[in-house]
Amino acid sequence: MKFRCEREILAEALTTAGRAATGNTGALPVLSGLRLELRANQLSITGTNLDLTIQLTIEVGGDTDGGAVVPARLAADIVRSLGAGAVEVRADGDEVSIDNGRSHFTVRPLSFDDYPKLAAPVTSSVTLPAAQFGEALRQVVRAASTDEARPILTGVMMTAEGDGLRMVATDSYRLAVRDLPGHQVLAAEQKVLVPGRALTELQRLVGGGDDVTMRLGDRDATFEVGSTRLSTRLIEGEFPNYRQLIPPSHPNALTVEREPFLEAIRRVKILAKDATPVKLQMGGDTLRLTAITQDVGNASEELDADYKGGDLTVAFNPEYLMAGVEACQGDAVTLSTLDALKPAVVRGVGVDDYLYLLMPVRVP
Repeated sequence: MKFRCEREILAEALTTAGRAATGNTGALPVLSGLRLELRANQLSITGTNLDLTIQLTIEVGGDTDGGAVVPARLAADIVRSLGAGAVEVRADGDEVSIDNGRSHFTVRPLSFDDYPKLAAPVTSSVTLPAAQFGEALRQVVRAASTDEARPILTGVMMTAEGDGLRMVATDSYRLAVRDLPGHQVLAAEQKVLVPGRALTELQRLVGGGDDVTMRLGDRDATFEVGSTRLSTRLIEGEFPNYRQLIPPSHPNALTVEREPFLEAIRRVKILAKDATPVKLQMGGDTLRLTAITQDVGNASEELDADYKGGDLTVAFNPEYLMAGVEACQGDAVTLSTLDALKPAVVRGVGVDDYLYLLMPVRVP
């Protein structure tokens, strides 16, 4: 195998595919590598840990067809370190050489024959606008858990809702729900649970194309953006009944401008040390944010707001609160709740396709 490629293009491709390669070289050391395969001027680069696979194709100056498996992190680090211009890669027997100008590297390849054969994705597909789908991912994935002890909560549930797609994630402290009307991806009553880690990687890719092609199999999901394909195993199990968490009514409703609210949370949470919550004191036309940490200090800030309901003080984890407000669209947000101990719902004013539910923190 021999080809030439501009350094920036090759470095980006190796880095992207490398995010799926595993650093755990236990039973299959070859999974720490990237599979390169050249056919004419098309170079296919694949990284996988068997649960997540990223494969992309780039245009190169092909010389000799062939393939090799190179150490993922090492190859990416080498190419990123090179000077501007073309990089020549040549695989010959037990050696892969990487040349650029007066720089010359050689690395030992991994076994090409031991690299796992990947199944072809299902043929049926649906196409979604990349910008809209990417925004939905940004809003929802943040609420998925990263605790592998509870694998069900590390996924994002996709389900049919009306004439469209609904995406739901929760880590048991917060819940995010986003609807994509008019996009019938799943059959009625069908649900799939896609790993949050895979969708985090997909967020990085959706900016590179106009559309996302989605293919759902019985046990896996595949997303295609331009010349890049991301495949992931689905999570098996029953997602929690999230609907029962959403209060049917909200007698207390706060409306405040989104950006000033975000800035106030950022400032006040500087003093919210050691899991100290931020208190929101709501009443009349004023919102007061307060954080007090013993032996450190305190912070408070007032904002103009529109509040309907009885005077109420409720406390939240500041990071979770900020994440919810940040995810909302629009110039203003509403925070609605029953009382200081019940979940609060954050929405963008005039935006009905997204909600973020947040559990309060009990304070004295």
